[in-house]
Amino acid sequence: MGEEDLDETAARYVRFADTEAHARSPIYEGLARAVAGDRETLGFLSTLPDIKRQPNLLLAAMRHLFGTPTGWGEFRQALLAHPDSVRSLMLERSTQTNEPGRCAALLPVLARFPQPLALLEVGTSAGLCLMPDLYGYDYGRGVIRAPAMASEPPVFRCSASKTTPLPTTVPHVVWRAGLDLSPIDAAVPAQVAWLETLVWPEQTARLANLRAAVKVATSVKPRVVKGDLRGGDLVRLCSEAPRDATLVVFHTAVLDYVSDPAECASLRIGYRTNFLAYFHPSRRAPEQTGRPADSFCPSTVPLSPGLTRMAHRSNGSRTGPSLKHVSRKWEPVSGQRHA
Repeated sequence: MGEEDLDETAARYVRFADTEAHARSPIYEGLARAVAGDRETLGFLSTLPDIKRQPNLLLAAMRHLFGTPTGWGEFRQALLAHPDSVRSLMLERSTQTNEPGRCAALLPVLARFPQPLALLEVGTSAGLCLMPDLYGYDYGRGVIRAPAMASEPPVFRCSASKTTPLPTTVPHVVWRAGLDLSPIDAAVPAQVAWLETLVWPEQTARLANLRAAVKVATSVKPRVVKGDLRGGDLVRLCSEAPRDATLVVFHTAVLDYVSDPAECASLRIGYRTNFLAYFHPSRRAPEQTGRPADSFCPSTVPLSPGLTRMAHRSNGSRTGPSLKHVSRKWEPVSGQRHA
């Protein structure tokens, strides 16, 4: 790896510090800037495939192995003393952040479909976003309470614009399933520990909500299937959904990690299906995926006849999540129940 490649990796970490961690995680911002200025650490990253040099992956791996560092000196010392352990973990793991709070953005759209619903998430991780009907929501101008359960469900707070049509109840879900290349089992503590490590150190409320959602998942046990959305696995799973329910196929981040947007054309499902593409600007940073920023324009995601984009955009903010209704015309496809 030459100096030019080292400089490119350094620039990725500076971008992460500037656009992702700044004002959200002082710890990660400081560490990312220090990595960008340290040739020895950049040299370590050069031994990994490009997709594995992500700031989030390095920072999570270090915390998973050694705990949250007190500063750059401790971080650097641990990395240089145990490079093989860190490299092995980064090659084994990925940033499968399973953020159940994204359900707050999905809920207003799901409520507009004819009920009941059959939900299928691609890139589902542990399946925490497959349970929007089992969580509580506080949109500021409206509160939706979760159904009573043995464990206390999380309540997701999300400010909503005045134009966002908010539901008054959770949707009626009669079937749910997820597809993932490397599913995470919410009942296995070691796998859940990795999910927890992916939550940034200062985000204590987010971590508490994640843990509450994991407890719901261990009780409900949403079905999570190992498979690839680019092959026939997705179509086969869709065919299992009940025919008297509205089938909704959705993702919250996975298409950002498909190396070629044209590969998404394989989402041409052979019957009437609603496809929701959740667009989150902070998820499209090139330093996370290694892809050019302009490749994340929603127009590059091909959608088939009978599929539709989600009509809401969730914006990460410095004070908390917010939801703004996109003004372009949007309606569920006609004849939503699949044949």
